[in-house]
Amino acid sequence: MSTPVAVIGAGPYGLSAAAHLRAYGLPVRVFGQPMVSWRTRMPAGMLLTSTPAASSIGVPRPGHTLGDFCAATGEGPYASDRDLLPVETFVRYGQWVQQRLVPGLEQVRVVSADRRGDGFELKLDSGEQLGARAVVVATGLTGLAQLPPELAAAIPDGPSATGPVSHSSQHHDLSALAGRDVVVIGAGQSALESAVLLTEAGAAAVRVVARGPAAVGFGAPPDRRPRLRPPFGNAWPLSGLTQHAGAFRRLPVPARRYLGRRVPVPLGAWWLRDRFTDRVRVTQGRRIVRATVRDGRPVLALRGADGQGGEVVADHVLAATGYRMDLAALDFLGQGLRTGVVVRAGGPLLDAGFGSSVPGLYFTGLPAAASFGPVMRFVCGTEFASPRLARAVARAYG
Repeated sequence: MSTPVAVIGAGPYGLSAAAHLRAYGLPVRVFGQPMVSWRTRMPAGMLLTSTPAASSIGVPRPGHTLGDFCAATGEGPYASDRDLLPVETFVRYGQWVQQRLVPGLEQVRVVSADRRGDGFELKLDSGEQLGARAVVVATGLTGLAQLPPELAAAIPDGPSATGPVSHSSQHHDLSALAGRDVVVIGAGQSALESAVLLTEAGAAAVRVVARGPAAVGFGAPPDRRPRLRPPFGNAWPLSGLTQHAGAFRRLPVPARRYLGRRVPVPLGAWWLRDRFTDRVRVTQGRRIVRATVRDGRPVLALRGADGQGGEVVADHVLAATGYRMDLAALDFLGQGLRTGVVVRAGGPLLDAGFGSSVPGLYFTGLPAAASFGPVMRFVCGTEFASPRLARAVARAYG
């Protein structure tokens, strides 16, 4: 068998890239657990914020949209903006796409990937070693959870679902926190929905702490939005960056870094408001200046722009503070590979075909957001990324 292209990751971006690469007739080996982050790092009962129309995985063959899945399985239908898509359904949809278009998925972990000659050498946790002509990194959110430094300083051993401080990615079953006082840090959908799910799972009390003075807000339902509204998302900046992802990489680095931090604006989904109001306490306009653990309980010292402070004591702190690209966190990439990757605006500097400064090493999904914008954080970004990546790989290695 000729030397394959290796795809590391089997979430939406990995499956999409693999399907497009195989459509070019390239030998491809795909490694990872199918939809693993969606299955294990998202809380049970979560609903996707993206509309059904923006939740299909981009593949080269017709008949594999979310709507096609619903028609084939009898689930749904999920068609209008008012149809709320459960994460469990989306996982089944991704597995359905994998079974149909990416058969032979190898559910093993890539332990290391290093440069060897004009290609790459990969080691698997099964003990196998193999060569690859090109490597596509599509590992999604794995290893990229972001924790405020004030919280991190209080837990030298790192966040843990069973410790005093955790990250939202460490919880699939929030009922483990039933009967406890929980503080949720953040103001985005992940924070607000986690807070709601905690109350519904039996937490004794839930409080959201957010830095902005009016940080906690919710979008408008579809029938109350302006007629002139963006074709994607709730805001024109996000929609504009989505429609012109190819042009995003031509912006100056400071502009890309600025937009990457501020778009999209943290906001709860319209359907979450009623479940949140009067059930979750909110402390806004206060940032964490110090965190400690006292008798096993986290203690947060807060301060606002007015200089006023206060202290919050809880049984557990859940940081729903998102993800940030950190090349060092992709520790399966050998040191030589990582040092060879040029980084700009917080992520690998990628060309128009998603190739990095290391020939043959490609990145897609969240790691590509620094080059192509926030659309790389959404499932619909697969429709932009995968055809371009596959075409570039086919030209170079086909």
